[in-house]
Amino acid sequence: MSNVLADYIPSSALDYITQLLQQEHLVVKIKKERKTRHGDYRRLPNGSHQITVNSNLNYYRFLITLVHEIAHFEAYKKFGRLIKPHGKEWKQTFQRLMLPLVNPKVFPNELLPLIAKHFLNPKASSDTDVQLSRALKQYDEPNGKTYIFELPLGTIFKLYNGRTFKKGNKRVKRYECIELNTGKLYLFNPNAEVEIMD
Repeated sequence: MSNVLADYIPSSALDYITQLLQQEHLVVKIKKERKTRHGDYRRLPNGSHQITVNSNLNYYRFLITLVHEIAHFEAYKKFGRLIKPHGKEWKQTFQRLMLPLVNPKVFPNELLPLIAKHFLNPKASSDTDVQLSRALKQYDEPNGKTYIFELPLGTIFKLYNGRTFKKGNKRVKRYECIELNTGKLYLFNPNAEVEIMD
């Protein structure tokens, strides 16, 4: 597996991640891009455990996602299946597993303070941490997408599924956007990636 992962994570993290993955009944699969998630963990009916991570993530986002999912596996193994998916047991496990990686040999210096801050209280997705998400995006391949917070008020945009919206005012943290087909109001995270309509 380490030969495959060498194409997806920083080389300085490879030995550590390989050690974490040397678990019985743990399978890691690299998947094509999924729009709704970067990765996932699940226990399969045959008793084995599977982690999937999207292949299109940059080195740093892939590494964070992979450790996020390994933390699910380890929290399940230690605390059982009745814990909350992103509760305190998972957070503590995620923090412990990430700590050896938060250094300049693995992450660029400009990311380190944001990663350290994020892992004081990790969220269910690094995408909900606007500053970290923006900083990680600079390492992505260009994809023609824009963040909601960068759009002028009234801009028409579309999502990956083709639904179109008009950007409205900002509430405390999220933006009100009207779906054009239905007139329904939706709230968007500032760092949601969208495509501007011509």
